[in-house]
Amino acid sequence: MISSTNLHFSYSAQKQFSFPDIHCKDKETLLILGQSGKGKTTLLHLLALLLKPESGQILIAQKPVTALSPEEVMKVRAKNIGIIYQKPHFVSSLSVLENILLSNYLADQKENTQKARMLAEKLGFAEHLNKKTNQLSQGEQQRVSIARALMNEPNVILADEPTSSLDDNNTQKVITLLKEQSASIGASLVVVTHDQRLKDAFSNQVHL
Repeated sequence: MISSTNLHFSYSAQKQFSFPDIHCKDKETLLILGQSGKGKTTLLHLLALLLKPESGQILIAQKPVTALSPEEVMKVRAKNIGIIYQKPHFVSSLSVLENILLSNYLADQKENTQKARMLAEKLGFAEHLNKKTNQLSQGEQQRVSIARALMNEPNVILADEPTSSLDDNNTQKVITLLKEQSASIGASLVVVTHDQRLKDAFSNQVHL
């Protein structure tokens, strides 16, 4: 599970954020909706331990994580969190398949090529596994990023605008897969977006 209370963060005196409390249990899903400038990505980066809040508390798997050292944070993130970034970050010299398998390597796990191929099949890019990521469309890159985030069966899946570059058909595929995978591994799924198409797919919602 993942939860937060009284989170505050500021980039400057003019750009400060106070966030509503978040609570998402194992196998539950949470949609965080908000327009541009409302702090959606900042909140996701706080929950992903990529940013440190000025005040407030974050718990992952019922353990407080805001006071951990940088080394401890890296270990917690690798073991517990799967992040789907709005703009995918890939190693350009590696193939699509190798970029997905990089998740196993960074978490010190054995490469699971079978799972990578299964996810690619479900997300509709299996025929591109041997290509370089820069040969893919933006929507295909986004789906590769989703597959990579699911590889290590994290306790928490955090998705930043996972459907922003997808058409209606692939949007439905992605949301269905994220829900299925999070439920199957007992993970919490938190999606932050301005995509109003997702409102009917999530009963648990927070509006920024």
